[in-house]
Amino acid sequence: MVRLPLTPAEVARGQRLGALLRRARGERSMLEIALDARVSPETLRKIESGRVATPAFPTIAAIADVLDLSLDAVWAEISRSDSDVRSANADHCARERLTA
Repeated sequence: MVRLPLTPAEVARGQRLGALLRRARGERSMLEIALDARVSPETLRKIESGRVATPAFPTIAAIADVLDLSLDAVWAEISRSDSDVRSANADHCARERLTA
């Protein structure tokens, strides 16, 4: 199966997800969280660093559960900037049309 390259929005969303999980983990060790979520520490490390921008839903659900994060809150946090980016792009395109 060929995997399509990630869009800049997907990469940014992955980075926001990683930052959210790092903040929620706080002082707890990555190993502790990974073991409790039944994922490998390397998987958690890759997600937190943004190297895995589109992790599997069950993986995120397990990590969120261990961190006491609701999936609604996770989605709201990581997708919030997507709409901001789309809005900014629409504004930019509208300004370009006006000046053209």
